[in-house]
Amino acid sequence: MTLPSGHPPVASRRIGVLLVNLGTPDAPDAPSVRRYLAEFLSDRRVVEIPQIVWQPILRGIILTTRPKKSAHAYAQVWTDKGSPLAAITQAQADALQAALGETVQLAHAMRYGKPAIGPAIDALIAAGCRRILVAPLYPQYCAATTATVVDAVGAHLKTLRWQPALRFLPPYHDDSAYLAALKTSVETGLAALDFAPDVLLASFHGMPERTLRLGDPYHCQCQKTARLLAEAIGRPVEVAFQSRFGRAKWLEPATDRVLERLGKDGKSVAIFAPGFSADCLETLEELAIRGKEQFEAAGGRQFAYIPCLNAGGPGMAMLEALVRRELAGWL
Repeated sequence: MTLPSGHPPVASRRIGVLLVNLGTPDAPDAPSVRRYLAEFLSDRRVVEIPQIVWQPILRGIILTTRPKKSAHAYAQVWTDKGSPLAAITQAQADALQAALGETVQLAHAMRYGKPAIGPAIDALIAAGCRRILVAPLYPQYCAATTATVVDAVGAHLKTLRWQPALRFLPPYHDDSAYLAALKTSVETGLAALDFAPDVLLASFHGMPERTLRLGDPYHCQCQKTARLLAEAIGRPVEVAFQSRFGRAKWLEPATDRVLERLGKDGKSVAIFAPGFSADCLETLEELAIRGKEQFEAAGGRQFAYIPCLNAGGPGMAMLEALVRRELAGWL
């Protein structure tokens, strides 16, 4: 069709896919971590304490003391490509772009930090995407993760006069493609070890226990993932929850306490983090480094960390299958 004289350029129609993960500071230094934590911990879904109570605590002791400690932890896992989470998410987007072809435009964003969700949506629209699939990379649904992505997308849509059509990738905690990828990853990891672990431990990110009582399905979905994976690989999988914060009671058992118990019992352990789609501070530093130190200090024998799905073959095959399914009728 020929456009009228003087008509502004019209981008060709494309389908957009936006991969979204949690986020990361720009650098492993205290100022960058402070900016990141200020945004992350100000989200009312992440910390469900009245802001009039929480903000003085956050702006006071937490943002004064925690950034330096967290920056030291980030420095231990930082790479020449920057944050592991940022580099892996970029690699996932690149691999998915190659798999889906030119009719689909891939982008990635972080819920907190950069690249931000709003500019990523704007870039997809500028590339001609009037239909966009937003894919939060959280297998298990939680209001503090999945729902915050929906919140941020909705907030940005309020600023747009011409809004795109949207779909959201649903949680995939019990999806056969996800379980098959986990099975391959875990079995490959176990086969590469020079010992047979007594315990296979699945560590999920923790949440305050009250979230379960309020109806959040996260705890149940984590348990279901572990149960289905155990059936698939034919051996027991223990479940634990990591990253406790503050004085509130969190989901149990706690990963650090489980590792201490297993160490005291003289066990060997292989630990993995099926709730994380990409390796990050919580897996590489909290589990693979500090977790190992805690386990060995308690008397544990062999310890191994099995990496996340990341941008490897099984994980990317799963992600492509999930995205193609959600794009049905658009492609």
